[in-house]
Amino acid sequence: MMAEDWNDCAGSDINMRETVELPVDINTKRMYKTLLGMQFVHLIMSGCGTGLLNALLLTLTLHVGGQMDILRCWLTELVPRGSEERSESVAVATTKIIRKHQRIINFSEYIEDLYTYIALVQFTLNTVLICSLGFLIVTAIGSPDATEHIVRSLLFYTVTNLEAFIFCYAGEYLKNKSKAIGNAAYNSTWYEMKPKNSRNLIFVILRAQKQLTLTVGKIMDLSLESFTSIMKASGSYLSVLLAMQ
Repeated sequence: MMAEDWNDCAGSDINMRETVELPVDINTKRMYKTLLGMQFVHLIMSGCGTGLLNALLLTLTLHVGGQMDILRCWLTELVPRGSEERSESVAVATTKIIRKHQRIINFSEYIEDLYTYIALVQFTLNTVLICSLGFLIVTAIGSPDATEHIVRSLLFYTVTNLEAFIFCYAGEYLKNKSKAIGNAAYNSTWYEMKPKNSRNLIFVILRAQKQLTLTVGKIMDLSLESFTSIMKASGSYLSVLLAMQ
């Protein structure tokens, strides 16, 4: 059905007429307010759901980063000084470090399994939205109501870019933190340990060479480089749309 006159629904002070296709017949002011309220609630719920999804990813990633910082502190203080039971305490601490490192790896893999396909959907939609919103902003320049269209589109453009950046930042943060564990193990005072104990640190260094990361549908890693790729792809599609206009 068609809602052709905003004056009949929203009051006589509105002089602008628009045509909107709706699945219901809007012929009263009460029905118009009801539909507007439902749309507002849907928008708030969608925004909160997306925000909670992004906040959960950041929380889990920062938690893993905090656990890695604890592991780095353990590696720094691995060899106690002036201890009579030095060899035994180092062996116990090394075993504890290896086990904690493995738990961190398992937890990061759980995050990867949870968010990899979510990130794939988000990246696909964000690329299309960034391209479309950029097209609207460019084509709105020079129109009579250019300021209104640009400001409205620019707000959604900023939010879409921010969402993509959050996912890429989480992957970059996790990768850098996992790399720092290997450096901390190498920079520890392993040369003051007995060979049978220092050899155990090799497992930590070797495992840290395979950096932990988040992926987009098991296709590509999430990083700041991936965010740059999204912007480049959106710019390329925008150029094609402008050429076809």
